[in-house]
Amino acid sequence: MARHSILLIISGSIAAFKSLELIRRLKERDIDVRCILTKGGEQFVTPLSVASLSGSPVYSELFSLKDETEMGHIRLSRESDLIVVAPASADIIAKMAAGLTDDLATATLLASDKPILVAPAMNTQMWKHAATQRNIKQITKDGAAIIEPGAGMLACGEVGAGRMAEPDVILDAILKRLNSHQPLKGIKALVTSGPTHEAIDPVRYIGNRSSGKQGHAIAAALAGQGAEVTLVTGPTNLPDPQGVTTKHVTSAQEMLEICEKSLPVHVAVCAAAVSDWRTPAARSKIKKRPGQSAPVLSLLENTDILQAISTHPKKRPSLVIGFAAETENLLKNAVDKRKRKGCDWIVANDVSDHKGFNADDNEVTLITAKGNEAWPLMSKDAIASRLAQKIAQMLVRK
Repeated sequence: MARHSILLIISGSIAAFKSLELIRRLKERDIDVRCILTKGGEQFVTPLSVASLSGSPVYSELFSLKDETEMGHIRLSRESDLIVVAPASADIIAKMAAGLTDDLATATLLASDKPILVAPAMNTQMWKHAATQRNIKQITKDGAAIIEPGAGMLACGEVGAGRMAEPDVILDAILKRLNSHQPLKGIKALVTSGPTHEAIDPVRYIGNRSSGKQGHAIAAALAGQGAEVTLVTGPTNLPDPQGVTTKHVTSAQEMLEICEKSLPVHVAVCAAAVSDWRTPAARSKIKKRPGQSAPVLSLLENTDILQAISTHPKKRPSLVIGFAAETENLLKNAVDKRKRKGCDWIVANDVSDHKGFNADDNEVTLITAKGNEAWPLMSKDAIASRLAQKIAQMLVRK
């Protein structure tokens, strides 16, 4: 499955600065981004900043000798999966409605046979004007989808509708459109998430710092691509992801039991931070008494869930992915873990100095039999999205 590709058209609006953040978030998700910057757009962001973030040349001239010898406006309109106009000024929306083609952006839009998302940005009176609303209705009738602008304080100082939607909102619309074909439809996935709590007595337990944010994000990303997902989660403060069958457990033994009952699946992602040990739990609270020495806890080893799934004699998934949270010798320990546990991939991250745990961002390395792939610091949602794409690519090949 090829990587997704976006053509982003940046027109003249102060909201163009938000497009830089949108580019960064798309790149986090391993989505190719090429950009057309209109003359108006160049008044707010520079071609250099756009090119630096997208990693691709910026296009702006309709009559470029180099680009148009290759019919640039045709090529740009056909080689992307989706065209996004953000920000979309009142001017470019009017030109789209009228079918005008006086620059590269409008010529590309008219020549396109791909879906188009439009994120308007303008003064509230311009947005409310009958001409703009008429133009919005026309481009919608012609097939474009509108990402509604928000309301609030505008750059001109007025308050009202017209603010371009935030990058997260635009990103969500893009991902939903790209994943509408659902490459993982028909695929069953098992994801583990969160910590486990191993009871010492009725009020105490052995646990860890895992928040479950990464595992929950992975479950949601796989479901978003069409997979039938079972999420087995230890205690967290997170809501259940939409479109996912979530099963709540407390201990490692409970998690193992539910995971085994959930097999067979096509892919298993073991993102939970499962406790390695448990202790025989006391039936009543262990009391602290003056002068009494601290109680001695005997530890029993929990069954390794990742290894149990990876080496299952009859129901091993086609793809098994584990996580390695390390505080030192990250790559060596993670590579050794992949071989020792028998899984296909390991997602390794450094958790020294409390990095990774409870944070919204993470920096990981994907380790496979073919080698290591370091991913830059990005949000856990972005990591989940990129991992889901990798899973889809692998399963489609299989």
